[in-house]
Amino acid sequence: MARDAGVRGHRAPTPMLLLSLLLSAAPFGLLGEETRQLLEFDGTNVSNMAAEPPGKPYPPYSLAEFSWNNITDSLDPATLSATFQGRPTHDPTRAFANGSLAFRVQAFSRSGRPAQPPRLLHTADTSQLEVALVGASPQGNCSLFGLEVATLGQGPDCPSIQEQHSIDDEYAPAIFQLDQLLWGSLPPGFVQWRPVAYSQKQGGRESALPCHASPLHPTLAYPLPQSPIVRAFFGPQNNFCAFNLTFGASTGPGYWDQHYLSWSMLVGVGPPPMDALSPLVLGIMAVALGAPGLILLGGGLVLLLRHKQSSEYQSIN
Repeated sequence: MARDAGVRGHRAPTPMLLLSLLLSAAPFGLLGEETRQLLEFDGTNVSNMAAEPPGKPYPPYSLAEFSWNNITDSLDPATLSATFQGRPTHDPTRAFANGSLAFRVQAFSRSGRPAQPPRLLHTADTSQLEVALVGASPQGNCSLFGLEVATLGQGPDCPSIQEQHSIDDEYAPAIFQLDQLLWGSLPPGFVQWRPVAYSQKQGGRESALPCHASPLHPTLAYPLPQSPIVRAFFGPQNNFCAFNLTFGASTGPGYWDQHYLSWSMLVGVGPPPMDALSPLVLGIMAVALGAPGLILLGGGLVLLLRHKQSSEYQSIN
């Protein structure tokens, strides 16, 4: 029904409806995205983060075997947000005795940017998903964590992750890249994220971790559940693809510093919001490009005045 309305009228859902739809299927069916497993790897002496896998894999945590909190306790209609917080039902190693994995979903009623990095530009047709791993004990001294994410394919082939580069890093310092997936079906949709995670709650440059996305591949090896929200928006499709997101590196800051890891992405209906150059960068460019012009103009005026003065000189002979 929601799909038919979107196709006939090309109307995006309201923020509250979008939030309700996300909550009805989260943390597994987020508008075509299904986060299936929390991955963990031994990051000792890992030099190539692009390798698959990036280190020796530990047994993964299946989110289907997590116990989740009552969503009504965290639903906030004022901020259009809610948080799923869970831990494994069976935890023989007690890795999550003092920890949890949280999915915070927030819809937006207008365009803007969140206060916390990476401050992705959002519109009223988008929602943000923030994933936070807090307090869980790693299985190794230098563990790298990741997520397995499944997404809808386009036709027989998997879509590719598109990279966009910019000189502007005002909203996410030192991060000059934006990654995204696009769906061309009606209604069109997208997922956007910056390739960065944070090892502290107050994310900043000093706690930034690299985020590496593997190429997408078909999920023919195992079946995926048919989420109601996926069917409503995209129809009864079965061509799913999967990719892994890995956070951190063996050097620099990591989850082991404060046992904290957060990453966020933007999910939306319609064309993705496009970042323009920020006023700060435009001002810097104006000064950088305008200063030489002013110097040349000033030099030209000086030469012109000197030439005029010399031409007005009258000989006494």
